[in-house]
Amino acid sequence: MTDADPNVLPDKRRIAASFSRAAASYDGVAGLQRAVGAELLARLPAAMRAQRWVDLGSGTGHFSQALAERFPAGQGMALDLAEGMLRHARPRGGAAHFVCGDAECLPLAGASQDLLFSSLALQWCGDFAAVLGEAHRVLRPGGVFAFSSLCVGTLQELHDSWQAVDGFVHVNRFRRFRDYRQLCADSGLDILDLHMETRLLYYRDLRQLTHELKALGAHNLNPGRPDGLTGRARLLALVEAYERLRTPAGLPATWLPVYGVLRRRLE
Repeated sequence: MTDADPNVLPDKRRIAASFSRAAASYDGVAGLQRAVGAELLARLPAAMRAQRWVDLGSGTGHFSQALAERFPAGQGMALDLAEGMLRHARPRGGAAHFVCGDAECLPLAGASQDLLFSSLALQWCGDFAAVLGEAHRVLRPGGVFAFSSLCVGTLQELHDSWQAVDGFVHVNRFRRFRDYRQLCADSGLDILDLHMETRLLYYRDLRQLTHELKALGAHNLNPGRPDGLTGRARLLALVEAYERLRTPAGLPATWLPVYGVLRRRLE
């Protein structure tokens, strides 16, 4: 995948609507999302105590529940851009408050939170420096910002297969790991952990992969995508191109999650 400008991202209203529509189907296909979030949760400082925490980009509330179990004496907030996700999550509990909000402009008071936890949501934010600035603002001294996101190279096989068919943008854009590293270094927060890993998943066929992306609400939302329905001839050409990558395990799809654990300095 080329190093596309990560600031050229979909309109947030489109993102919110897509994930709202996916609320009912999300959990059924969120195996990777669960695994990445569990890894991020395991990387929180072992001795930390969070009286006030936020699940940022909370989705269906899976990790709001996990955070409530991890910090039973704390009070949590599930915050998401998609109203549909919040409606789906609210009956499941976990958080004390369910708030519609934007990670780039948090509806939270300064120095009010002990933990901001965000798993596989911030790749939708065009201005990651603003996200880090907001984390610095709302965390108490000693508070932790833990996030996972996705890097360039995610869904590389799908991107390359589409490139063999046409020149349109069919795969969502992601930041480079070095961009995450530089932005975190410039944030004023101390970096406790920042690394990228490779997760290779296999799919029975292309339909399984594209169905999963749609059910997650993470199908192609980028500017530059082709308008209207994708023609049958192009779809057949895509299948043919992707099939050249088939292994005995199935069709491969690379995912490159980045994990970050940052702390606001004691003052």
